[in-house]
Amino acid sequence: MIDATPTRTPRIPPLEAPYPEPIGGLLQRMTPPQAPEMLALFRVMAVNPGLAEATLGLGRHLLGRKASINLREREIVILRVCARCGAEYEWGVHWTAFADAAGLGETERRVTASADGDLALLAPRDRLLVSMVDQLHDTGDVDDTLWEALNAHWSHAQLIELMMLAGWYHSVSYVCNAARVPLEKWAARW
Repeated sequence: MIDATPTRTPRIPPLEAPYPEPIGGLLQRMTPPQAPEMLALFRVMAVNPGLAEATLGLGRHLLGRKASINLREREIVILRVCARCGAEYEWGVHWTAFADAAGLGETERRVTASADGDLALLAPRDRLLVSMVDQLHDTGDVDDTLWEALNAHWSHAQLIELMMLAGWYHSVSYVCNAARVPLEKWAARW
């Protein structure tokens, strides 16, 4: 697994109930209905309510019904970005909440979470997505060969969405790691 996260004291403690208004309403809007509790990440982000509110719209687009990327592809990208960034918090939340619905199994878990996982074990489209994330993470770019392969499977609009999704979860990983968001008790670990 990629850099197991040691237990660390949060640098920005998650807000605790009772939440003053409008923070309570904001947290309700940020928390998916299937979540077992208000996520620590959202309670950390709500320390800056204006920014948390602004991120809500992009997050809803990338993860919601308006997204042009299917659940499996979205989760492959998110899991790999979080793993490459060493963000066990967000990787674990997404694995627990979405892996089954996305049709991901132990092979995808091992490969997406491992720095040296055998990409040949993945389905071809999954392999392309992991390669895209790896190149974006390592170089901030995608080489021409990979771009042509991606372009054969996804429209330009979808490619923009995939790159934005990778960048979005890179930012989320930064917050999780630097703020030391405490791991959710119910979420998967590396």
